[in-house]
Amino acid sequence: MSAPQERVSLPFPHVAKGKVRDLYEIAPDRTLLVASDRISVFDVVLEDEIPDKGRVLTALATFWFERTASITPNHFISADPSDFESIPEVAGRAMVVRTAVPIRLECIARGYLFGGAWASYRETGTVHGRSLRPGLREAERLPEPIFTPTTKSETGHDRPLSDDDAVALVGVEVFERLRDATLAIYGHGASHAESVGILLADTKLEFGYVDDELVLIDEVLTPDSSRYWPADRYAPGVSPPSFDKQYVRDHYLDVGWDQRPPAPPVPPDVVDGTRARYVEAYERLTGCPFSDWYG
Repeated sequence: MSAPQERVSLPFPHVAKGKVRDLYEIAPDRTLLVASDRISVFDVVLEDEIPDKGRVLTALATFWFERTASITPNHFISADPSDFESIPEVAGRAMVVRTAVPIRLECIARGYLFGGAWASYRETGTVHGRSLRPGLREAERLPEPIFTPTTKSETGHDRPLSDDDAVALVGVEVFERLRDATLAIYGHGASHAESVGILLADTKLEFGYVDDELVLIDEVLTPDSSRYWPADRYAPGVSPPSFDKQYVRDHYLDVGWDQRPPAPPVPPDVVDGTRARYVEAYERLTGCPFSDWYG
């Protein structure tokens, strides 16, 4: 079992703790996001952690925030490890962002029929109230990517929403902007990933407001918020191997855990295998050695 990573003591007010990230106020309009090595599956944060996971998430989010800034504005300012020399505990896994007010909606784009969408399709033939043609298989590529929003719950499971439900929460104009931005970012990420032999099955994005500007926040196209599959091992009809935490989910499905905390310990080989998958995703997507990010 890997030792739990204690929240570092920083000289800033600690304003929030998420499943993976801790947020600190470093100025009235600036927030420090520190990514831990925590991992959650089925909405349960595990006791065991994945070494270097926080650095992979920060490095890959930095890569994608910079690449997608021309598609939609975001809150990212800097994640350069040299900016954090005075607090070396967080170097490589921290970024400075503009402080935003989150929109309480999870924005999910799906290019393949998998996970909760597959479960819904098998039961009803629909995904978030959207009918799909009969006969599709698990992990099958959809004719075109679809937008499937959910609620954003502080505790427990997020709830799937139809388009009408989402419109009722945020209004037509905001819904359309969120949908269009989510699908555009997914399309950009999927195209780049496919060029390096990786399939982006789906991704979850979050948005918020900085003053009156709608911006992308939190993370983007990381292995925590996205499903990445190796293209050369993909086949519809089965659960493909992945570069994300699906590897941990599959372990717990195999052992029959009831998905209620506390979770059984994560075996060392699953910890090591998960770390290797996260690092490989970063290196293949960016074309850079992970050691160059933070040696």
